[in-house]
This record gives sequence, structure tokens and C-alpha cells, in this order.
Amino acid sequence: MDLQYRINAFVKLGEFLSQFQENESIKKDTIEANDLFYDGFKHQLKLAQEHNGWFTKANISLTLKNWSNALTNKNINHWLEKYNFKDVNTQTVAIIMAGNIPLVGFHDFLSVLISGHNVLVKQSSNDKHILPFLAKYLEVVAPAFKGKITFTEEKLNQFDAVIATGSDNTARYFEYYFKNKPSIIRKNRNSVAVLTGNETQEELEALSDDIFIYYGLGCRNVSKLFVPKDYDFEKFFNAVYKWNAIINESKYANNYDYNKAVYLMSEFNMLENGFLMIKEDESYASPIATMFYEYYDSNDELLQKLKTDSDKIQCVVSRSFVDTTIQFGETQNPQLWDYADGEDTIEFLLKI
Repeated sequence: MDLQYRINAFVKLGEFLSQFQENESIKKDTIEANDLFYDGFKHQLKLAQEHNGWFTKANISLTLKNWSNALTNKNINHWLEKYNFKDVNTQTVAIIMAGNIPLVGFHDFLSVLISGHNVLVKQSSNDKHILPFLAKYLEVVAPAFKGKITFTEEKLNQFDAVIATGSDNTARYFEYYFKNKPSIIRKNRNSVAVLTGNETQEELEALSDDIFIYYGLGCRNVSKLFVPKDYDFEKFFNAVYKWNAIINESKYANNYDYNKAVYLMSEFNMLENGFLMIKEDESYASPIATMFYEYYDSNDELLQKLKTDSDKIQCVVSRSFVDTTIQFGETQNPQLWDYADGEDTIEFLLKI
């Protein structure tokens, strides 16, 4: 199975995913194996929503849209053009996936298979319906993948390398348990935004998408703001108001009510607008429905802090504060070459 064969298979998968939109799914006659998989996939999406209340139709549809846009021949070839895939020593790579947002482990799954390795997947119980079905689709449109994809709910056995994602606590366990295997171990990370007070209404509205998409559960969601001493939060609150309907969703509302009660009983100072609380705090990981903020005195001081805390930060959103700045509204639209934690997964896979 050569590289272009593998690329073609994922391009077909991207075309398959393009049919499933939030407002209306449209079955296309040109999609390979569609009669076998279209209705079954709609059923799996329904099961995913019923199983996990955070996986709303809107959130799942956004994930599928992003992956259908990413999985084009042009994008995949651009992503892979700098690597040398000759003489890959085929290994079995175990992936331990998180389950905070839909298909959060798909990039690792794609990377392992596109590199020519076998994959052994241990999914989160929160996200177990979608990926196995997509794996079956791949095996039908590209039969050479049969035998190369395995899912397990048991203890991992017979693998050569591992990619594992979890909390800081589980990462310590992973590091010990997999100490004799080549590995990528990912810990908690959060994203931040650096504001100056000169942002436009449009930029701040785009920032609200970075905050609220997926209810803020992803590592690419902005959970903290860095603001100058004289920052006026009124502009920020006005801009994020477009997300006010989120408070009508029960799981989010329950978290908002709980966290608000905790803050009030603890007599913490905070600001809130009926669906979002903002609280001054040096931490990076804020609870659902809460945004932390921290004042900065100078750009140089903040640059040093971000550099010191780089192992806690996934994305920095700003106009152009750092070289790796993400533009407002773009955190949930990563490219294939935007690696989690900045660690090149393909390079790792080609060296094992």
C-alpha cells in the first residue's frame, strides 16, 4: 500500500463526511460506498448525541465539516510533502484518546495510518460511536487497511509505540507505564487571548467563537484573557453577547449555576452577564461558563510569562503578539500541520 493509496482513501473519507451538515444532510450519488454507509453513519451520530450531552448536533456537525474541509488531496499532499516516507518500518502504534470533543483523537489516527503503521485505538467512553464506523468506511474504500486498524476496550497489549492524551495526573501514569516505549504523552493545555483594548467589535465577536464553541471543552478553546490594567470589559461583554442562547442548554446552564454559587459563597470578585462569568485568576484552566483574566503591565513581561508557561498553553490568540499568533475566531479551524502541543506527530512516527 503506497502513500498515494493511503491519501486517496482519506480523501474519499473527507468526501463522505461532507454530506453531514447541521441543518440538513444531503446524500450525494458520487460518494463511494454511500449506500452501505450513509444511513448507518446518521444512526451513529444520533447515538453519539444521546450518549454524551456535550456532543450536540451543532458540535458534531462542526467537527465533520472541519474534517471534510481538511481531507482534500491538496491539503494532505501539502501537509506531507516535507516528509520522507520511504523505508518506513511498519509498527503498531497505540493511541489512547481523550473524549472532551467529538473525534478529538482523529488527527493521531490519521497520522498513524497515513505514515504506513498499524493502529491500536483505545477510545474514551465519552466518544466511542463515530470513529469505529469511519474506520469501517476506510476498510471498504481501501481494502488494504483491513487488519491495520484495531479498537480495544481492554488493557493495551502488543504495540511498539504510543500516543496518549489525558490530564496532568493521567499523564504521569502514562509516562511511567510507557517508559520503555517510544511515546508522545500529552497533558492539560489551554488557550489564551492577549487583548490590548484596541480590538474591533468584529475581532471580539470572533474571539467569542474561540471561547464558546464546544462549550469551551477543547484545549484550543480560549479559557483565559490577558488584558492591560485599564481594560474595559464592557466592549468584551457586548461582543460575546451573540452567544447568549448557550444558557438555554441544560448541561451548560447547570455548570453556570453551580460555579456561580461557588463563587458567591466564597465571596470571589467576578463579573457576569447571565451566561458567562469572568474572574481574575492566575490559573489557565477555567471551569465551564467561566473565563479567567489576568492583568499585564508590559508586553515584555507578558512575553516572558507566556514563554515560561508554554507547556501549559495550546494557542495564543491576538492580533500579532507572538510569532505563532492565532487570529481571532480561528482556534477551532486548525490545519493538518498544526500539531497538538507543537509536537510533530508524523516526524515521531517516521522515526520509530
